[in-house]
Amino acid sequence: MTITVLYFAALRELLGLNEETLSDVVVPLPVHAFAQHLVLRHPQLGPRLGSVRFAVNEVFVGASAEINDGDTVALIPPVSGG
Repeated sequence: MTITVLYFAALRELLGLNEETLSDVVVPLPVHAFAQHLVLRHPQLGPRLGSVRFAVNEVFVGASAEINDGDTVALIPPVSGG
């Protein structure tokens, strides 16, 4: 199974990654469980995930939405601007 994860803004800077491909995820998997999987891989994400929005295949989703093989998951933190 392959999931592509995209990191934006402050998360990209925090992890030093634009994206990564995960093949160790058993799918289907709800977003909230996938988030915990990411925290195990990248513990520094833990404190930030409460304010992060998730998009699956370019559509914002809730915590119970399912992630499937081949999906692209984007993590989008809040941004400020003027």
